[in-house]
Amino acid sequence: MSQAALAVVDLRISVPGRTLVDGFSCALAAGDFVALLGGNGAGKSLLLRTLAGLRAPAHGTVQLGGTALSRLARRDIATRLGFLPQDPDAAPQGVLAESVLLGRFAHLGLLETPGLADEARAKAALEQVGLAALSDRELATLSGGEQRRAAIARLLVQAPSIYLLDEPTNHLDPAQQLAILEHLKSLARDGATVIASLHDPNLALRFANRACLLSGDGRAELLSIAELDAPRLGALYGVGFVEARVGAQRIVATA
Repeated sequence: MSQAALAVVDLRISVPGRTLVDGFSCALAAGDFVALLGGNGAGKSLLLRTLAGLRAPAHGTVQLGGTALSRLARRDIATRLGFLPQDPDAAPQGVLAESVLLGRFAHLGLLETPGLADEARAKAALEQVGLAALSDRELATLSGGEQRRAAIARLLVQAPSIYLLDEPTNHLDPAQQLAILEHLKSLARDGATVIASLHDPNLALRFANRACLLSGDGRAELLSIAELDAPRLGALYGVGFVEARVGAQRIVATA
């Protein structure tokens, strides 16, 4: 059996007075696209930060290629695992092209500067997210959706084998949502592992091959996308769902 790209063993995630995830173990392979689903406050963002090694679990381990994250250097992690937070950690500043190029620094030596190949990667990433025409713009002048796509472009330039994305479709219109998720799906087809928190179950049904359901009370469940049905969604969100098909595509709606 091939080694898991990313695995968690007996994971517990807690906040003061509450345990959000308890006793969760799973193994994710190259090619998996996992949709992370759950209500507000269920722990999706905290789980992604824990998987990225940015927050220590209350118990258990996160393993990258069979090695615990705690035993790996941050640079080693950064060359293999990329994280897109739900919101930027700082106010946007600088020129778009230069900001996107920062994604390559995990792959450069201490005194090494980006070369022509790195600049070509940044240009390609901007084209992939539809921002090539804005490459000379200041980040602060971009719309929320444009800044979100800029952050995704920077992650693409980083070129990790594992993508952790906290609500990647934030601020994006429907066409942009579909384009970004289709690109992430193509990365998974090419061997990357993608884990993305999503608010819309229909996007999960359309793009993911697995789903991770967080109930917010300690329960976490990883299942195939074929098992993500109306009763499970109803139990997860506390509202009724109905299911239908449009061609080969399953869709759900609140009842």
